[in-house]
Amino acid sequence: MSTVISAKDIENILAKGGDVKNLPADAILTPSAKDMLRDLSRHKGVAASAAPAAAPAALSTAATAPVKALNSKSPKAELEAFFNSPYAHELKEQICSMGHRLWERAYVDGNGGNMAIRVGEDIAICTPTLVSKGSLKPSDMCLVDFEGNQLLGTKKRTSEILMHLQIMKRQPKAVATCHCHPPYSTGFAIAGLVPPTCMIPEYEVFASVAVAPYRTPGSPEMGQLVADLVDKHNTILMANHGVVSWSHNNVEDAYFKMEILEAYCRTILVTAQLGVPAKTMSAPQLQDLLKIKQSLGIPDPRHGLKECELCDNGEWRPGVACAVAPRAEAAVGLDADAEAAVKAITDQIIAQMK
Repeated sequence: MSTVISAKDIENILAKGGDVKNLPADAILTPSAKDMLRDLSRHKGVAASAAPAAAPAALSTAATAPVKALNSKSPKAELEAFFNSPYAHELKEQICSMGHRLWERAYVDGNGGNMAIRVGEDIAICTPTLVSKGSLKPSDMCLVDFEGNQLLGTKKRTSEILMHLQIMKRQPKAVATCHCHPPYSTGFAIAGLVPPTCMIPEYEVFASVAVAPYRTPGSPEMGQLVADLVDKHNTILMANHGVVSWSHNNVEDAYFKMEILEAYCRTILVTAQLGVPAKTMSAPQLQDLLKIKQSLGIPDPRHGLKECELCDNGEWRPGVACAVAPRAEAAVGLDADAEAAVKAITDQIIAQMK
């Protein structure tokens, strides 16, 4: 099997002084790894031997990241300089680009949806409240600490930021988060169902989905229920609300989780309407995909399970079944009184004809 190379693998090679020109010829590069190699070639030369600058290294930007890692206690002048730097501007542009894509694909409506990017030890750039994701601008963005306090930005930060921050506090690998309301995925969230597995490879490799119970959006309780699941899942269906995902690469990758999940939910619902049981992949086939998933650093509660323990879709019943019970047919038989009345009338008519 070909070796899968992720952005993290590229970072490790550079950190050890290696040369990324020496990657295996048959290596499979993840999208984030391709982005990183392209940026290295453009700005540093492919044979760069120094690790990318400080946090978050996995984010691919042309501008230079700050050498000194910042936090909520950093002097305000330093935070302002960072927030207005070309590096921060590119991160804001990434959020805007993803927001526009969310809106164009009808994954959000009104001013719904929000995103955040970790940019320091306990600080993040996030979207504002009451702004359509289809019209986001870099100047709309906010800087917050991990308690939800707004440090910088002219617009008020999103009301659901606590959920994003609780994810980042619970999952140190979470570089970026994305929340929206894609209709097919949200339908599963309303039904309280995790989509069935063992059907499409892309979903198995890149997504790991769970359902969190409903709580008021923006409340600490909602954030806590989601955060409790992010150690083993990167995409959470929020009951009666929507979906939130996190990425260890960048905000575009967090958005990709939404596209993958939404396409998958739509596909399996179409499959369910065809009237035949879905054909699923075998346990050995799924095990191969999970190995790729693990090599990419993507969590999944099935890592390490035996093949016989995979593909448990006990709550899902694909195929069409009529929900209305058939009416019982009326029993066919003779009514003695009716027969007697018919005979009497017939006899009278015959008598009158004589």
